[in-house]
Amino acid sequence: MGRLFWKFFLCIMLAQVTATIGIGGTFWLKNRAAQQERALDIDTSPPAQMIIEAASATLEAGGSQALRQFLGKLERMRVFAVDARGHELMGRAVHPAMLAKARAMLEQSQAHPVVRTVTGSDGQRYLLFLPSSERFRNAEAGAARDTLNAVAMSGPRAMGAGPRPHEAGTAPPRGEFGRGPPPRMDTPYRTFIPLGAAIAASLLFSFLLAWYFAHPIRDLRQAFEAASHGNLAPRFHASGKRGDELTDLGRDFDRMTGRLRSLMESQTRLLHDVSHELRSPLARLQAAIGLAHQQPEKMAASMQRIERESERMDKLIGELLTLSRLEAGAGQTGAGHMHSEDVSIADLVHDIVDDARYEARARQLNVELAGDAAMPDTSVTGQPELLARAVENVVRNAVKHSPDGGTVEVELSRMSDWLRIAVLDRGPGVAGADLARIFEPFFRASNTQHSTDGHGLGLAIARHVINAHGGRIGASLRSGGGLCVEMLLPVKTPG
Repeated sequence: MGRLFWKFFLCIMLAQVTATIGIGGTFWLKNRAAQQERALDIDTSPPAQMIIEAASATLEAGGSQALRQFLGKLERMRVFAVDARGHELMGRAVHPAMLAKARAMLEQSQAHPVVRTVTGSDGQRYLLFLPSSERFRNAEAGAARDTLNAVAMSGPRAMGAGPRPHEAGTAPPRGEFGRGPPPRMDTPYRTFIPLGAAIAASLLFSFLLAWYFAHPIRDLRQAFEAASHGNLAPRFHASGKRGDELTDLGRDFDRMTGRLRSLMESQTRLLHDVSHELRSPLARLQAAIGLAHQQPEKMAASMQRIERESERMDKLIGELLTLSRLEAGAGQTGAGHMHSEDVSIADLVHDIVDDARYEARARQLNVELAGDAAMPDTSVTGQPELLARAVENVVRNAVKHSPDGGTVEVELSRMSDWLRIAVLDRGPGVAGADLARIFEPFFRASNTQHSTDGHGLGLAIARHVINAHGGRIGASLRSGGGLCVEMLLPVKTPG
């Protein structure tokens, strides 16, 4: 178990034990105070009245000596006999409050048969009463036997008319009441049994709760340690049964590592693609240089080849720098970013379409524009160079993949607060599973990979530019063949 487990365990256990002891101690003190208060009461039950009558009869008949013997034979009940000086006949301590209460009951107008002042045959006068604590403290069987003994020893006066089962002063026969008192159950251990059980339950609850919190945190620590060593595999996808914040944290960790894993794979793939794209023009450069050395008469053709490959490499590096700058956020508009201005999308698209028509004329391609006349005043806030680069990349991609003699359509329309630019071609298209991937760097569809020039960065740059301006870009397949690339840009609001 880790340190966090023991911190949880000790804190929860301390809180549970403190609450248990506090609540249990409160009830114990309250019960003890009630018992102490009850111990000062005078017993007024019928059995107490019978014992007081028996004690009175014994004192009147035999004096203080007979009363002493009578009280000594009572096993479970204590009858107090207090003289005028406050001394108890048997030498037992009598609480002053109890004695005062007995005297107060004796002075009341309504007589209490359980509190009596009796004068013995020897002239001694005693106050007789029975504490109520004796009835609650002693078992019923023992109290009943003392009552029968008292009645038997007191003679006919206490029993009234009727036969005497045995001689006064002798113990009754051992029958139903002669089996002795039952064992006392008010031992100190009974007080600590519930307390011990509560503490044991608190320990178990603390252990389970501490383990419940510490176990997923330990798993998270192991996951972080594994991630620091390069292991970004998902770890918490199967721990959804808990359904708490720690489970959500584990899932967020899996999403984070998944994103990191995707970025690392993308970076590795990008490095591989860049190396592959640079390798071909470098090989052609080396071949042209070797040919120039071997055949000086073909120097002009070799130099043209070298110049063309150099321009291709320069274009590739320029596109990589543009893509890197966009991924770093250099194309973001707004405060703290590059300067932005109002851009007339209709004029921008019109210029791009004119350039595309000029380049497509050699292949007898037709580039058509629709919708620009309906929105001459529609503008977008952004960077005109980047927006032109994005739209131009999409249009050039459509021209490049369209068959000779075909048509490329550019549609410009207004959709509520959005400006829609759609570029449609009749090229070979892509597989449905690759529609989202065509905006990734260096992606080429399998059916066009070896038939067209380019590096596969144009659509990736377009995606970053459109996203940086708060827009969206997507692709879909056309019925009858071809591709439709749709760009949505937020229209500038007045004011």
